[in-house]
Amino acid sequence: MALNNPAFNTPAFQDPRAVQTYPGGAQAGRLGGQTQYAPPPAAEAATLEGKFAAPSAGARETDRMTVEDTVWKTVGLFAVLLVTAAVGWIWTMAGVSVENPTNVNMAPWLIGALGGFVLAMVNIFKKKPSVPLIIAYAAFEGLFIGGISAFFEFMWPGIVIQATLATVAVVGVTLALFASGKVRASKKATKIFLVAMVGYMVYSLINVGLMLFGVTDGAFGLSSAPSPLFGIPWGALIGVLVVIMAAYSLVLDFDQIQRGVRNGAPRVYGWVGAFGIMVTVVWLYVEILRILAILRGNN
Repeated sequence: MALNNPAFNTPAFQDPRAVQTYPGGAQAGRLGGQTQYAPPPAAEAATLEGKFAAPSAGARETDRMTVEDTVWKTVGLFAVLLVTAAVGWIWTMAGVSVENPTNVNMAPWLIGALGGFVLAMVNIFKKKPSVPLIIAYAAFEGLFIGGISAFFEFMWPGIVIQATLATVAVVGVTLALFASGKVRASKKATKIFLVAMVGYMVYSLINVGLMLFGVTDGAFGLSSAPSPLFGIPWGALIGVLVVIMAAYSLVLDFDQIQRGVRNGAPRVYGWVGAFGIMVTVVWLYVEILRILAILRGNN
C-alpha cells in the first residue's frame, strides 16, 4: 500500500520480495515454498528435536525485525522525547517570574520544530536507517513538545494533562482495535485519508497566510471563527476530523510494521517503525492540544 506514512516508503515494508536482498534472505524466502518432504536421518532428527525444544530465537538472534523489538525501540524513543521535553519546558519557563509573568522563552519551541522537521525529512528520504539520526529526531521533537506544551500550559492551565490523557486514550483504543482485528487498513479508506490530508494541508496553508497578512483577528485564524453548529469554532470541528485521520495513520503504521516483519526486514528497520509511530503520535498530541486551546480560548 503506497498511501501511508512516508517513513515506511522503503522496500523493507513495501516489497514482499525484499527479503531476498537481505543477508540470509534467500534461504528465509524459500521457507514458504513447496518442497518435497524427505524424512531426515536419525542424527539430524535428534538435532532438530533439540532445536525445537530450545527457546525461540528473537530479533537479536535472527537479526530480523519483530513486533516486540519494535515496541521496545518505540519506548526508547519516547523516553528520549520525554527527557528533552522536560528540558524544553524548563528552558521555556526559565524567565517567567512574578515581575515578568509573560517572559516566556520561545527558543526551545522554534529550535525543536526546525530541527525536528529537518531530521524528519532526512530520515524519511534516507535509503538506509540511521539510528543516531532517528534518536536525534526524538530529542528535537521532545524540545518542541516541551516548549509548546509549556507555552499552552501558561496560557490555559491544565491543558497539557488533558491533551496527554486524550492522546494516550486515542492511541490505546486504536492499538486495541487493531490488535483485535476490528480495524484494518484498506485501499479505499487510505485513498480517502490521502484526499482529506491534502485538503487539510491546503486549509492550513491558507489559514497561516491569512494570519500573516492580518486578514483574521482570531488567535488561530479561521479556526477561531464560530461555526453554525452551536457556535463551536471551525478549528474544533476540523480538529476532530484530523484526530480521526491521525488515528487511521496509526493503523497504517501498525500495518506497515507487521508487513516489515512478514517481509523479513533486518532488525534495524524496527527503528524506522518506531520513528513512524512517533511522527504520528506527536502530530496527534499537537492537534489535540490545539483543539483544546481553541475551545478554551473561545470561552
